[in-house]
Amino acid sequence: MSDEKEQLGLHNLAAPKGATKAPKRKGRGQGSGLGKTAGRGHKGQKSRSGGGVRPDFEGGQMPLIRRIPKRGFFNPARVEYQVVNLKDLEKVGGEEVNPKTLVAACLIGSEKKPVKVLGTGDAGKAYVVTGCKVSSTAGEKIAKAGGRVEA
Repeated sequence: MSDEKEQLGLHNLAAPKGATKAPKRKGRGQGSGLGKTAGRGHKGQKSRSGGGVRPDFEGGQMPLIRRIPKRGFFNPARVEYQVVNLKDLEKVGGEEVNPKTLVAACLIGSEKKPVKVLGTGDAGKAYVVTGCKVSSTAGEKIAKAGGRVEA
């Protein structure tokens, strides 16, 4: 009895009958119904290759993006620090705290961006912080716990 259905796999996947439709074959002669102008009408901007208006075009009316007032200032020189709190440093494991160990502990996303240690929480042990900026309160707490901050 070979009535068993074949196992379904990537090699025998097929769309069900009637699910797919042949694409319109434009510009293939008058008999196709879409010959000559290929359904684009006669002349004009939209009939041309690459023709048409951009999506934000409002027919010559002053565009919305230009009507709305602009506010504020974007500072291209701004430095955004990755912030780590003192209470989170226990996740690092050892006493050595630097961008590499912070990435390994999943406390920051990138070694390349600057890091700043803030003073929320307490320093559980004597940490040696290198390659990071440290707030004044965090620096005091680290020193109090017997650690140090190296530039």
